[in-house]
Amino acid sequence: MRHLPTRTTRHRVVGALAAALLSAAGLGTPAIASGAPAAPAEPAPAGAQLDEGLALTPPMGFNNWNTTHCRAEFNEAMVKGIADIFVEKGLKEAGYEYVNLDDCWALPQRDANGKLVPDPVRFPGGIKAVADYVHAKGLKFGIYTSAGTKTCNTAGFPGGLGHEYSDAQQFADWGVDYLKYDNCNNQGVDAKLRYTTMRDALKAAAETTGRPIVYSICEWGQNKPWEWAADVGQLWRTTGDISDNWGSMLSIMKKNLPLAQYAGPGHWNDPDMLEVGNGGMTDTEYRSHFSMWSIMAAPLLIGSDLRKAPSSAFEILGNREVIAVDQDPLGKQGTMISSEGGRWVVAKEMQDGSRAVALFNESGSPKRIATTAKAVGLPDAPGYRLRDLWRHTDANTAGTISATVPAHGTVLVRVSTDRKWALLPPAVEVSADEGLMAEAGQTGKLTSTVTDLGRTPALAVSVALTGPEGWRVKATSKAATAVLTSGRKLTTGWEIAVPPGAAPGSYALTLTAKYRSPTGQRLTAAVPGSVHVVVAPPAGQSYLSDLGALSAANGWGPVEKDTSNGESKAGDGRPITIGGQVFAKGLGVHAASAVEYYAGGRCTTVSAQVGVDDEKGTRGTVAFEIWADGTKAASTGALTNAMPAQPISADVSGAKVVRLVVTDGGDGIDSDHADWADLRIGC
Repeated sequence: MRHLPTRTTRHRVVGALAAALLSAAGLGTPAIASGAPAAPAEPAPAGAQLDEGLALTPPMGFNNWNTTHCRAEFNEAMVKGIADIFVEKGLKEAGYEYVNLDDCWALPQRDANGKLVPDPVRFPGGIKAVADYVHAKGLKFGIYTSAGTKTCNTAGFPGGLGHEYSDAQQFADWGVDYLKYDNCNNQGVDAKLRYTTMRDALKAAAETTGRPIVYSICEWGQNKPWEWAADVGQLWRTTGDISDNWGSMLSIMKKNLPLAQYAGPGHWNDPDMLEVGNGGMTDTEYRSHFSMWSIMAAPLLIGSDLRKAPSSAFEILGNREVIAVDQDPLGKQGTMISSEGGRWVVAKEMQDGSRAVALFNESGSPKRIATTAKAVGLPDAPGYRLRDLWRHTDANTAGTISATVPAHGTVLVRVSTDRKWALLPPAVEVSADEGLMAEAGQTGKLTSTVTDLGRTPALAVSVALTGPEGWRVKATSKAATAVLTSGRKLTTGWEIAVPPGAAPGSYALTLTAKYRSPTGQRLTAAVPGSVHVVVAPPAGQSYLSDLGALSAANGWGPVEKDTSNGESKAGDGRPITIGGQVFAKGLGVHAASAVEYYAGGRCTTVSAQVGVDDEKGTRGTVAFEIWADGTKAASTGALTNAMPAQPISADVSGAKVVRLVVTDGGDGIDSDHADWADLRIGC
């Protein structure tokens, strides 16, 4: 057994190196506060041993930042209110335990002894009193600082760089159970050095107080912490901050998914907090957000003000079957099986041998997504139990796992071998043609399919299609059958007559199948669909910003017509400007973005001048693509803000749909404000 240096000896060693580090960073010689080291040092031998009992499953709880930022509403009353709601609404019982403060809890200056001082307006009782209140509820308490001289807020609250041991001791004395350690104002000091120093400081504080602290490394993935932080902290951020919109959530998910090999009990990939309940996404999108975070074994930290959140947010956040996927003690992060065409299949091995499987639809229209029990890693079996974790229903399947998934939706199932599979009703899939479009006054045609995925037969099967009130929907072939045996299909043709006066836009369809199991159970399976009423583009050259889009997805705020993207609110863009050149017409978007237009097979060319808008200064890297139906017709390489507008044009002859795509250029979506300037279609 190695003998540890005393705490005083360690502080002397650390302090000597601190002076050298901060001097090199241009900060002069630091002062030593309260016997603490003033900057990072090489980790002490004891620090390399993490408490193996911490965060054996991904942490669950709350953090205020996504909903309050630094506004005055972030205060003692809010934090206590969240703790109360955890207990009253059953969230504590569901597994949520940490109530965490983010930035802005302290005064901008330390006291004369170098200690952190809680803001007396926000927290009149002090931090320990809040921690005590949270603990009295049977919950745990977390706090925030940064591995720099200041935190991230522009008010300049004190960071932990140079005060690690003093701050860690103060946190432990207050009763802190969780520390989020950010990355702002780090003075260029090596990330590993900064984060290992705080690790050792937390370890030292635990030795004196008996209070271990879960350590969340918020380094934004800049130095690939997944490769070195497993013996430093219990979780590490893999990306920049999340925002409450579909594009941000999707981009972060795509970055976090490939890192599955680095996750496990006590060391988790952290794709940032949950946005569920903040209002920037639909409930369907929030269910996807929660499903994908859970199958990625991500920390589940609620980021909405639960005092104001709608009931739908509690229904999502409180789904214990989905939480069980996240909290499975085996600690595996889900891995991608396939993702072609925005149809994602992600599977997670569970401790009991089952697999959680997410069928995730990235696209803006319903899609059929399918896989098999074999593809997700299950052994051969005569039948399997298929548990839908959002509908809370069971069925048997012969091995196919498939569903028509709504736009931006996720079907999350748990699949297992089960000797009693034959007692379950057969899984029945209902699907229909995708992308139905028709002009006003025309008749659209659609084919639906009802398939018995189970090993047992489906009896008395019928199917119906309904559309908007007043529309005529007619079956053109058989819509019922007495029996469907395993793998057999009922295929039905339909005609949908679009009224002559129907305005352009998307109209909902619902396809419903009814059937009976061999045991007499009556069941219904329904899927959403849509028909898009379109307007033929006029002959000649037209600006696409003057035409209605079929669909528009954007990484930050809405797609803007004839202005730049601006920020998150509609209409907040500026004149489209690329390299100092101003354009009167076009689209302002933000990666990742996709905008679709109806061409109806009548058009031949799409052209534009493209680039990163000047509104983000020197930041931003994007790439542009033009698609004709399912074929990429033109693309640029990565474009930066330093480049002038670049021409792009594509032959779209015969295409029904033209899709304009902007990707992040391979380096994340931060500041990726992109312009389709002078955007025209020739028909």
